[in-house]
Amino acid sequence: MIICHCTGISDTDIHGAIDWMRAADPDTIITPGKLYRALGRKPDCGGCLPLFMATMAASPAMGVPAELRGLRRRGIAT
Repeated sequence: MIICHCTGISDTDIHGAIDWMRAADPDTIITPGKLYRALGRKPDCGGCLPLFMATMAASPAMGVPAELRGLRRRGIAT
């Protein structure tokens, strides 16, 4: 499915880029901007951002590292 019509980025492209970034550096913070750069593209109108973010969140590789889970419940982060 096409996520960003301006640049032709698909959900497969996003998931593939996330997998590649995780393989290269498991601790990297993945942002939409980093994904655009990894795909060799630049954002244009921003209309796709809600769908882009939802597609990122749906990726299994976007999970929160175990050591960072539950920080709010322990009172470490607010």
